[in-house]
This record gives sequence, C-alpha cells and structure tokens, in this order.
Amino acid sequence: LQPVESGGGLVQPGGSLRLSCEAPGLILDRHAIGWFHQGPGKDDEGVACISARISTTHYADSVRGRFTISRDDAKNTVFLQMTSLTPADTGVYYCAFKADWGCSERLSGMDYWGKGTLVTVSS
Repeated sequence: LQPVESGGGLVQPGGSLRLSCEAPGLILDRHAIGWFHQGPGKDDEGVACISARISTTHYADSVRGRFTISRDDAKNTVFLQMTSLTPADTGVYYCAFKADWGCSERLSGMDYWGKGTLVTVSS
C-alpha cells in the first residue's frame, strides 16, 4: 500500500498549489492522514493532519491559515490546498497514513507514505 502524491511544481511567492494524494486500498476515515514537508537539507516535519473518523484538522504554526487539508472518501483522495506560498515552503511534500486517531510528529512514525511531490517556491 503506497499512496501517490501529485500536484507539485514551480510557483511564485504568494501563489497557490493544490496537492493530491491517491490511496487505493486504504479506507481513509479509519486512518489519520498527514502531510509532511521536508525542506532542502532538513528533517521532515508534519504540517497538516486530519484525524481518523471525526476528521478534526491540525496544522503547524508555520502553515496555519494558509494550508488546508481535506479528504474525499468516495475518491480515496486527500488534498492539501496551499496558499500564500513563500520560499520557506519549498521542499518535498509527502502524504502519510496511520491506523490510529492522530498523526505522528515525524514521517517515520506513520504507517504508509508516498514518494513525495516537489514544490518549489521561487521568483
């Protein structure tokens, strides 16, 4: 079971992107789902999480108010809407799933994750 991320690319500062993550074979509402960001030369960090079942959302301080995580259970797809992007948002974004209520702080604490999609914010 490996999720597949898409939607990354080059965007100017202040721009927006929507990342998608398809997860065939996974029942989304039975998993906590997170998006993790790994900047160049840095460790990964969780930026957004949607909890299992009750779908409460949690965001890192660095993205709160700019990023929105959502999921479409019928399509088995998770989204990360990113707005007001800055160069600090540059990096690889991974979606990850955990058969638990909430997300882990690090990608390695999740059960499944994809290969990531690269986002570059630059003028």
